[in-house]
Amino acid sequence: VFLTAFFASKLEHESKHCNGKGFQRPGSSAFDRVYTANQNCGHAYPTFLAVLWCAGLLCSQAPAAFAGLMYLFVRQKYFVGYLGERTQSTPGYLFGKRIILFLFLMSLAGILNYYLIFFFGSDFEIHIKTITSAISPLLLIP
Repeated sequence: VFLTAFFASKLEHESKHCNGKGFQRPGSSAFDRVYTANQNCGHAYPTFLAVLWCAGLLCSQAPAAFAGLMYLFVRQKYFVGYLGERTQSTPGYLFGKRIILFLFLMSLAGILNYYLIFFFGSDFEIHIKTITSAISPLLLIP
């Protein structure tokens, strides 16, 4: 919520500093960058919520919550990087993709564990939680 409010306030701020009306603002590269960054973050948010929810529900809540907080920090970095040159937003974008992949793999591990329990009676939940707890700090490495 706070991140979305920050993005919206930056978009409003850039909108007020442009002379044109509507979304067709010729020569307003600052507004275009803020608008594009806001749209990109808004489009990625539903995917993030889905994999965060699935990873927390199906695998382990603590690593999923840690990855979720890291993702919000990375999207902030991406947005601020987008306000500068476009190449400054690339590290935040790649870091965000890595976190989404981690959450997705956590979800798959939880689903796989469910089917192992259902078909074979083998429960690897403790092992999966240990592995995800050990791997989640590695998300801090840029």
